[in-house]
Amino acid sequence: MTEAAKAGKRQVQEVTIFHDVAKALTSSLDLDSILQTIMEKMAEYFRPDTWSLLMVDEQRNELYFAIAVGDAADTLKNARLKVGEGIAGWVAKHGERLIVPDVRSDPRFAKRIDVMTEWETRSIICVPLRSKHRILGVIQLVNVYMDGFRDEEIFFLQSLCDYAAIAIENARAVEKIQELTITDDVTGLYNARHLYKTLETEVYRSARFAYEFTVLFIDLDHFKQVNDTYGHLIGSKLLAEIGYLIKAQLRLIDYAFRYGGDEFVILLPQTSKDAALNVAKRLRDNLRTTPFCSEEGLNLTVKASIGLATYPHDAKTPHDIIRQADEMMYLVKNTTRDNIGVAQRGVIAAEQ
Repeated sequence: MTEAAKAGKRQVQEVTIFHDVAKALTSSLDLDSILQTIMEKMAEYFRPDTWSLLMVDEQRNELYFAIAVGDAADTLKNARLKVGEGIAGWVAKHGERLIVPDVRSDPRFAKRIDVMTEWETRSIICVPLRSKHRILGVIQLVNVYMDGFRDEEIFFLQSLCDYAAIAIENARAVEKIQELTITDDVTGLYNARHLYKTLETEVYRSARFAYEFTVLFIDLDHFKQVNDTYGHLIGSKLLAEIGYLIKAQLRLIDYAFRYGGDEFVILLPQTSKDAALNVAKRLRDNLRTTPFCSEEGLNLTVKASIGLATYPHDAKTPHDIIRQADEMMYLVKNTTRDNIGVAQRGVIAAEQ
């Protein structure tokens, strides 16, 4: 095949790949599938021995392998590089592309990854995934045939990496929008809109696997006095601190919602009535003993009326389970306050 024919074939391949990648970008919001498409097309074109996508963990200032292909893929799942460590780390730190035909001659090469994977890296091509303000990650191609790697190939690789960066930015923007639609901006907890959607899912799951779950309905006692005495800014600060306290009492599988005003709902999956009662008591006692708004010099104390209902014993639909817990909360509110009402049992004894 002549050089001109080869060049023509490459151009057709590039156009086809660009078309497939653009189609993936416009037809799906699933980041994993988009990135998988981009990486597969990249591998199809450049034919590296292995390739990977490393993402930046900004909190830990590290790179982790979000996608890795090859014999060492499983080992790399738990591997991390410090930003600045190794060739990929250097690229993440400086935001510049690196093409290293012989890693043995480059002091930036991190040998420990090869030791970990029992792999022999000879050459590396690393390209940063850049957003407007920061480096999102690095695409790394290992052991590419370097003799055929010219300016045209570099341009094509950079274009694919730009597509990957766009996909990541779009996915994060969508995720942020979704968070805003289901999150209460005062407390950081989920909002009431998300409550019923979550409850529907939990009813379906619990019915299928014969699980119990319990809902706590919480209403703060005399909260209006805080707003009337100190103003709404202090009231909002108090709600935010209570939201944080509630979250701190829960497991990773639990959900906390601000239902509205000074009302909160907690969903405890796979939790019996007695186990949930212990959670409610702990929450009640923590509210009683925690000083709130200390930074403002107020040290406010808060008490709450709490209602408790369990699926499927007390109700079998999302609205009915909320209604039962709400009714038990009002039973407490209209009698003792600062206590817990349990569906089918009533208000618990004061010493409990």
